[in-house]
Amino acid sequence: MKIHEYQGKQLFAKYGVPVPKGIACFTVDEAEKAAEQIMAETGASVVVVKAQIHAGGRGKGGGVKVVKGGAKEARAVSEKILGMQLITHQTGPEGQKVKRLYVEQGIEIARELYLGLVVDRETRKIAVMASTEGGVEIEKVAEETPDKILIEFVDPTIGLSGYQARKLAYGLKVGEGTPSPKDTVAEFVKLVSKLATLFEKEDCSLCEVNPLIITKQGKVIAGDSKINFDDNAGGRHKEWEGLLDKDEEDPVELEAKDAGLSYVSLDGDIGCLVNGAGLAMATMDIIKHHGGSPANFLDVGGGATKEQVTKAFTMILSSPKVKGIFVNIFGGIMKCDVIAEGVVAATRELGLKVPLVVRLEGTNVELGKQILRDSGLAIQPADSMADGAKKIVAATKAA
Repeated sequence: MKIHEYQGKQLFAKYGVPVPKGIACFTVDEAEKAAEQIMAETGASVVVVKAQIHAGGRGKGGGVKVVKGGAKEARAVSEKILGMQLITHQTGPEGQKVKRLYVEQGIEIARELYLGLVVDRETRKIAVMASTEGGVEIEKVAEETPDKILIEFVDPTIGLSGYQARKLAYGLKVGEGTPSPKDTVAEFVKLVSKLATLFEKEDCSLCEVNPLIITKQGKVIAGDSKINFDDNAGGRHKEWEGLLDKDEEDPVELEAKDAGLSYVSLDGDIGCLVNGAGLAMATMDIIKHHGGSPANFLDVGGGATKEQVTKAFTMILSSPKVKGIFVNIFGGIMKCDVIAEGVVAATRELGLKVPLVVRLEGTNVELGKQILRDSGLAIQPADSMADGAKKIVAATKAA
């Protein structure tokens, strides 16, 4: 689960991480008032108006503007950004409509660094990454100048050690050129330690500060925030529900979540309805192997009801890009006749107009096949996964 920059900075502030003063806005009037308030309270002559979407590269896409002309100029800038279709390297060519803004205090920047924490699955530890190349996509730095990325791993039993944070500080030369290098290093060490605590306590999968600002006065401030939560920890964090921006989420994926289904939209044209995550992955692989492209990952689970199967089928058919559907079921806990009833019900309700291939195996398989045969619907049976994949690929290409 992703959250916006302003939400991430509110979380930073909760853990004592220094951030510029900022106010989230949903209208142009709010943005103008926010600029007035920030300048009055901080004495800043500059504010920054930032589009709030779940994607990086907002500045390059025109979604971040520095305002030096006061509240009226902030209003004019906000009018241009709010409602725009912001296109970045992470949104894809379709872009994302801006519905929220963040008006923030301008900071005198001496240096921009990069700081990020992520779960490293190879070491099974939290990796703290830092670089002197702040303000640049870390992927680009890793590709072109990997030697500029410093990494320390957090020991899960004792946390991030002070010497590790100091090692990063000295490697980045954070105190260089500041009035009191020792104090700047100390601030950096505190900030990194607080982020490591936040990462663990809040069950993050990613926590990124880009740029991490060193001011002319030697202060260390989080100039941005990008936080992703680990969905598997949702049961411990009921507050996440209030942070979710449904405008930034795939509506079908949200619908699936509410129905208790695991669904991820993909770019292909063959809809998949499968029970079990492993079988779903194998189904997508075999479709690709035979020259097709899956339109989704959909796991109805081992204990899905007829209603859930019907719902799953409806979600697949709601996508205009779907040219065919492959139902691949191995009935262990899930019974094949329940799947068959759900498929028939959804097909009749929606008036199926694309090819449908069904492969059933396991508990009550013969009963399930009989239900499909007796339906009178144009359903192609398959004897195996490979047979089903071949049939649906051929059918979609012929459509």
